[in-house]
Amino acid sequence: MKKSAAAPDAAASAPARERLIESTRQLLWDRGYLGTSPTAILRRSGVGQGSMYHHFDGKPALALAAEQRSAHLMQTRIREVFSGGGSALEKIVAYLLLERDVLRGCSVGRLAGDPDVIADDALRTPVKETFAVLLDCLTEAVTEAQAAGDLDPRLRPERTAATLAAVVQGGYALARAEQSDEPFIRAVRGALDLLGVDTDEATAAPGREGG
Repeated sequence: MKKSAAAPDAAASAPARERLIESTRQLLWDRGYLGTSPTAILRRSGVGQGSMYHHFDGKPALALAAEQRSAHLMQTRIREVFSGGGSALEKIVAYLLLERDVLRGCSVGRLAGDPDVIADDALRTPVKETFAVLLDCLTEAVTEAQAAGDLDPRLRPERTAATLAAVVQGGYALARAEQSDEPFIRAVRGALDLLGVDTDEATAAPGREGG
């Protein structure tokens, strides 16, 4: 659909605080904490320096708000998958096959490898909390799938949940190293093989932001 010439750009018309948070979120995702300079934030958001420091005390406070936004988005998507319809095993499969921007990686997971984030308890907390949500959802789903007879009862739910989470995050790293989605898809299909799920038709398509 053609955009009306009179229609304002959505990003430009958003409140300054919102533009600062979203611009910082995108920069953290792509560049990490060190590479997200105040100058880069101001340039991307189109907000003046005075406005930036009116809304936030400095870069750490703005980065935390941006991290919390990414964490909220990822946690919401995770909960949507695991609260949806279908069996527990189908929910696990649905999570593994979520559409993801594979080469860009996980907006939260990439921060776990950022030394400036990990060294700061406040900045690390949204990352830690997000993975806790994921592990809780996966553990519960594995337990329910075992009770339904869909998964091997010998599996230990907490260990299996951690393995599945690691497959996704590790798959991102493999894909970025090769600059191809294929390593990620192979990793996810391998996880499904281990769960006893037929992967002949399974695909992990790149696309939206995912966890």
